[in-house]
Amino acid sequence: MTDTTSLEPTPGLFARLKNRLLQRGEGGSLPVRDWVSVSSQPTRVMGFDQGMVWVVMALLLLGLVMVYSASIALPDSPKFANYAASHFFSRHLFSLSLSLATACIVVQIPLSVWERVAPWLFVASLVLLMLVLIPHVGKGVNGARRWLPLGVMNFQPSELAKLAITLYAADYMVRKMDVKEHFFRAVAPMAVAVGVVGLLLLAEPDMGAFMVIAAIAMAILFLGGVNGRMFFLITAVLVGAFVLMVSLSPWRRERIFAYLDPWDEKNALGKAYQLTHSLIAFGRGEIFGEGLGSSLEKLHYLPEAHTDFLLAVIGEELGFVGVAIVIFAFFWLVRRLFHIGRQAIALDRVFSGLVAQGVGVWMGGQAFINMGVNLGVLPTKGLTLPLMSYGGSGILLNCVALAICLRVDIENRQLMRGGRA
Repeated sequence: MTDTTSLEPTPGLFARLKNRLLQRGEGGSLPVRDWVSVSSQPTRVMGFDQGMVWVVMALLLLGLVMVYSASIALPDSPKFANYAASHFFSRHLFSLSLSLATACIVVQIPLSVWERVAPWLFVASLVLLMLVLIPHVGKGVNGARRWLPLGVMNFQPSELAKLAITLYAADYMVRKMDVKEHFFRAVAPMAVAVGVVGLLLLAEPDMGAFMVIAAIAMAILFLGGVNGRMFFLITAVLVGAFVLMVSLSPWRRERIFAYLDPWDEKNALGKAYQLTHSLIAFGRGEIFGEGLGSSLEKLHYLPEAHTDFLLAVIGEELGFVGVAIVIFAFFWLVRRLFHIGRQAIALDRVFSGLVAQGVGVWMGGQAFINMGVNLGVLPTKGLTLPLMSYGGSGILLNCVALAICLRVDIENRQLMRGGRA
């Protein structure tokens, strides 16, 4: 491949440019430059995707501002009476700083290292998912046991499981590439792995995280070349499993019925309480919003406004324009991740490509579910908005995953310039 970044002007072009500059410089209006020294310097090529970095930073900073806006009134509630007005803002800022520092370290790690440790990281995530279920080890909040207290932050193993399943599924498909047409040799072991993770997550319970993890695993299998008939068979099994879980769980059934008719008085004061107030927030925002900090729904009407329903606060304060910008930013980010993945696969780096595309499914799928819940398109589900909602482990693992994708892009560029990844 020819390196076009170091090509110099042809002699004829050089002479014409110099003569023109000499003619213009005779009157003293323009100094003659040393074109030989300028043209001998190679064109500078950026070594990473600056656009992706700026979009991610914009989402992180907007999330920081909106978390502060959504949580500033929480100390007025008896539940948070001992908290300062800036409590959630300062903790989110700490999580953001820790996440960015960690991402700067992760981006230095070659993808070959992640490929080697992928199975061990998956095993570690399973161990943590088991630990969180042990009484007096895992921390319970609102009836769910999903966190491990680490002092400086509460760590959520399900977030690590999303990254672990992405790396493990990509590594698995590379190892099983020769037998990907055989169901029991290619698909069944991966299905068992996802099933074990699902059982542990449903025991917390955390059905939302299981949905995201199942989507990541299925997408990587499909993108890795698994037979289409097998893919649709897996999809049918998963859909049947979700229907069975909902039908056998009374409180999940009630949530579905409340979603179908949220404005019924019983539902509006019960299972659909969050949904109705989220829709009211979007309605109040209209086109340009009520203004930053002017939300009324965050004043103890909309529960979890700084976590699961942050988009509703954005809709009320920044209006349709603000929500549209957030949706477009996520769309652009997911599209860019898939482009990086396709580029890596074209360079015969299948593991790296599947990882980038798996992270794209993770970010896009979780953002879609969160936005759908906030807008009443999907039943209420406890999933945060990636990169934006309050939550230390969520922000940390999002930044780590995107740093790995940035490393994929860096290695792609090095290979396309004739170097080594």
